[in-house]
This record gives sequence, C-alpha cells and structure tokens, in this order.
Amino acid sequence: MEQITVVGAGSWGTALAIVLADNGHRVKLWGHRPELINEINSTRRNEKYLPGIDLPENIVGYSDFEESLKDVKTVILAVPTKAIREVLKDIIKVIKERVTFVHVSKGIEPDTLLRISEIIEEEVPSQLLRDIVVLSGPSHAEEVSQRHITTVTSSSKNMKAAEYIQDLFINQNFRVYTNPDIIGVEIGGALKNIIALAAGITDGLGYGDNAKAALITRGLAEIARLGSKMGGNPLTFSGLTGIGDLIVTCTSVHSRNWRAGNLLGKGHNLDEVLENMGMVVEGVRTTKAAYQLAQKYHVKMPITEALYEVLFNGKSPKEAVDSLMARVKTHEMEDLVNIMENR
Repeated sequence: MEQITVVGAGSWGTALAIVLADNGHRVKLWGHRPELINEINSTRRNEKYLPGIDLPENIVGYSDFEESLKDVKTVILAVPTKAIREVLKDIIKVIKERVTFVHVSKGIEPDTLLRISEIIEEEVPSQLLRDIVVLSGPSHAEEVSQRHITTVTSSSKNMKAAEYIQDLFINQNFRVYTNPDIIGVEIGGALKNIIALAAGITDGLGYGDNAKAALITRGLAEIARLGSKMGGNPLTFSGLTGIGDLIVTCTSVHSRNWRAGNLLGKGHNLDEVLENMGMVVEGVRTTKAAYQLAQKYHVKMPITEALYEVLFNGKSPKEAVDSLMARVKTHEMEDLVNIMENR
C-alpha cells in the first residue's frame, strides 16, 4: 500500500481519493480552501462537491502544499486545466525527488494549444519528473463516489507507468484499462466537452433525441478528424475516451458541460451560465483551443466553429443550429470518400 497525494479537493479529486482509499492506500487530499479541508478532516464529508458521501478514514485533507507532498512518489493532478501551470509551479518548489504525475483533467490550453501532458513536461524539470500518466474515461464523480461500476483508461508513453497506475486504482467497481495512445486519450477527453456543450444547447432549445444523436455522431467525426491529424490513433476514438466519454457527457445531468449548454439553449448568456454553475466548465476554454487547432491543422470542425460563434461572438444558439443545418451537402464518410476518389 502506498502514500499518494491528490491535488484538488473538488468532486473528481475527492472521488478518486475514495477509490484509492478503498484500495487501502493512504491518501493526502490537498485543497486550497482551509475551511473545506477542515470539514473533510472533522466531519469526513465534502458537502460542497460530494454531498452525502462519507469519506474513508485513510483520506487526510491538507491545505499546506509542502506537508501534502512529503514522502509521496505519485501525485494525482485533479485541478482545472487553467490552474495546471500555477499548481505545478507550486509543486516543484517543494518536491525533492522524482515523482509520477497523473493528470485527470480534460482540456487543452488556448493559445499555446498544448495538451496537459505537454504542459507538465514544460513546467516540471526532468530531474523531478519520473513519468506522466493520463487517467480518463466516461466517469462522473458522483457515481464513482457511490461505488457505481465505472471503466476508465490509463495512458502513458511508458506503458509500465500506465500499468502501475492501473494497479493503484483498479478494483471491483472501478475497472482500469491501458492504452499507449496518450495523444488520442487526451484529445478525446478534452474535445468531448465541446460536443456536450452543444448537446446541452440542443436540449435547451427543445430539439429532441434525433438532434442529439446526430450531434454526438457528427461530433465524434470532428474529434477523430482532428485527433488523428494531431497524431492520435483513430481506434482510440471508438473506445472509452472517445465514444464512451462522449456518450456519458452528452446525455447526463451530472455533466457540467451539458448543464451549461442547456442553460445557453434556454436563453441565458455565458456570464450568467458560468456564475450559475459555480464550478469550472472545461468545454468553454477547450472550444477556443479546438477552434485554434482546427485552423492550425486545416481540419473541418463545423460544430466547434458554430459553438465558438455562440460563446465568443454573440451568435444566438438558434442561429448556430440553423447555420449547421444549412451547410452544403456532403458525404457522411467524407474522409473515406476523398481517399477513394484520389486513388
């Protein structure tokens, strides 16, 4: 059994801490709000993020970075994408030996267009970095904390590291597979939030299941198109971190991105929506990054482009949907047809 630090005491960080604690590990759960950490240690609850869930005794909360990182070899990064760089800068000030970083966030940094594993590589000196692992898949924190059956993927350039994290987390309720395609896993996990925002918008507009099915299907095509161009394996997008994560995020009321999109579809503006949510909606920043990536790689991403217009240029959701439906006719398997025609 090991001592592991989870950085981020939100819903997902706390849920993963529960999984690790259930497996017998000693878990240090770091959070930046002392009052939340005090609640965790005194009541064994995190009511703000996981109401009604009792936390195992082998989870101990910390608000001091140095204490939370003492004597650990594995650090789970469970903070929003926008906070990753700042948190890493704080971490490298206090760690003395090489550690394995496991990131569980799903996003891409706008402007730099870096995946989270690339941000870690950029910020952590090689003498402090053992391995980088991504843990991703169709998983709502609320259900994981209740020990509902969940499957995720562990991915790394070093498959021994991916298998090591697989062993740390896997149990009868939380099944972990491995996948060597770290690019595809990160891209699939990040871009599905864009499609979930759009799915929430169609539901908010009252368009029904046919529209949502079309959106998910065509959204997956966009994700695979860009992800493959960036070096991901096309097969990854048919797996847990592709279609699996896309389905759960586009169809569940647990999904922050779906809920945010639903409010947009019902007529609320973006500032109102983000204030109402009270938690980070990763799909908003990721939409900007994906829009920039589509231009960089010359990839067609009409759903992403339409959502970008809604979020950042004031286009109404109804106008965005209408513009998608009015696009020039094309083949469903457009990329395949282009290959056949060019033979």
